[in-house]
Amino acid sequence: MAPRYHPTPLSGGDRKALGKELSKSRAMTTVLARRSEERRAEGEALIREADKLLAESWNERMWADGGPIDPSPSIDQAVNGGYSWIEIECSRCKTRREVDLAALRHPPTTAIHDLAGRLRCSKCAKAGRRPAATLLQITPRRRQAPET
Repeated sequence: MAPRYHPTPLSGGDRKALGKELSKSRAMTTVLARRSEERRAEGEALIREADKLLAESWNERMWADGGPIDPSPSIDQAVNGGYSWIEIECSRCKTRREVDLAALRHPPTTAIHDLAGRLRCSKCAKAGRRPAATLLQITPRRRQAPET
């Protein structure tokens, strides 16, 4: 966008007044841009906190009621809130393990309760079975050591 053209007044007093107003306007742009950045940072922090509270709330409802509770946070909300791992249990062999939500090949807007039918036990898959996994909770970090 081209800068706005301000016709220069003929009188000296008016030229000085225009120059003052233009310098005030330029100074205000930096002040307003700084305030905008501060508010954006505050807003992002509030959104992260809201996503964290949503994940904690879902975990509490899972513990209290059991089963994949709908509605649940989406994958990107859980990761943004700091809960990037989901703990699952095989419905057949009862093996527990953690899955990295950020590494899943699902759209980030996928709700976590929708993953219940999609996640499978890798131990049972080697034996030729494909039982569905049960969702237990989402966690901020891995609890178990990686399998070797």
